[in-house]
Amino acid sequence: MGGGIIGLSLAISLRKHGLRVLVVERGQPGGEASSAAAGMLVGSGLESPPALKPLSKESARMYPEFVHELEDESGMKVDLRDQGTILVSPEADLPDWAELIPPNRLQAFEPELVSTSSAAYVAERSVDPRALSAASLKAARHHGVDISSGTEVTAVLTSGDRVTGIETDKTTYPAGTVVNCAGAWAGCVGRLKFPIRPVKGQMLALVGSPALKHVVRAHNIYLVPRSDGRLVIGSTLEDAGYNKQTSPDTIQQLLQDALELVPRLAEAKIHDDWAGLRPATPDALPILGQTAVQGYFVASGHYRDGILLAPVTAQLVTELVLGKPSIHDLTPFSPARFG
Repeated sequence: MGGGIIGLSLAISLRKHGLRVLVVERGQPGGEASSAAAGMLVGSGLESPPALKPLSKESARMYPEFVHELEDESGMKVDLRDQGTILVSPEADLPDWAELIPPNRLQAFEPELVSTSSAAYVAERSVDPRALSAASLKAARHHGVDISSGTEVTAVLTSGDRVTGIETDKTTYPAGTVVNCAGAWAGCVGRLKFPIRPVKGQMLALVGSPALKHVVRAHNIYLVPRSDGRLVIGSTLEDAGYNKQTSPDTIQQLLQDALELVPRLAEAKIHDDWAGLRPATPDALPILGQTAVQGYFVASGHYRDGILLAPVTAQLVTELVLGKPSIHDLTPFSPARFG
């Protein structure tokens, strides 16, 4: 259930282990939070709760091979960039393990960036989520994953304490295993309810802007360059339900915050703007594991880390479905923690 990057990555992994897999997606596969994300692969766990940092680090380590396989299987380029990130922040707020950049070297690192007395470099990657989602969809089809799009799941079917399939607005699919990867909608289906809520993020992309080599992050803004010349700027955090409309005032404020870091962005044009819905949980940790119903698993609630955590989530949930032991303690992510 769910054809975002989490669902597609898991589908590919399960197919590689010999299972027959159907992905059921309410809209267009990869068309929700996955394609709306910025694509920063923050493996250092700068913004992650402590319990999530080991998975973040492991998934970041897996990314080059993950992307290589997707590109090979899909024939598409994903735009994985490894130029790193420049953090602009008061020195007291910079992580002590990051490489501080003296003011006289900052201009050599990123000539367009306004000179500041406190900046640091972090060796992190970024990826284009839209290209990643498109390649994942094509790779899934290459592996023989069945895709049903434009189909909303209305019920998870059970018999006693075991799952027996799903019901959609069009038909019924029998299955011995169901995995809920429905993102911000994961708590809306079935009799088991999960406390996942949508958190809206508005973003924009510029074209014709002065080239940045690195991701640039400040306390209120981030700038993520793409290899095709676009510059992605984000993002807000809004409790706005399932409303994905953008606000002209908000987009202009994001642009103004970016201009304070890179004044020459005033020469650029807005290419497009959009909003995505991040799936958030009360403790900011994803929900990973089997529910009280045998054969019914959840892999959702990744909040701001869905792109980053796709490789490790696919691996971990594949192990759970196949009944294999994991080297990671998944207790902090268990569905049971919410009762």
